[in-house]
Amino acid sequence: MEKLIDAFLARGDLAHLALLLWALAASTLVWRMLGLLAETAGRFDDFVREIARFNTLFGDDT
Repeated sequence: MEKLIDAFLARGDLAHLALLLWALAASTLVWRMLGLLAETAGRFDDFVREIARFNTLFGDDT
């Protein structure tokens, strides 16, 4: 990794290195947020399923 950083610094591509690091961090954040969103959707689905089960057990038959 140090050789890669030295190559960027020697060619004056420090801005490109910063942009690459920003893009990697942003991509990682997006993937993490999508994973959390999927987990949240699953928990909400479980909640709705339990509410439906409750309504079938104790709901009004009229």
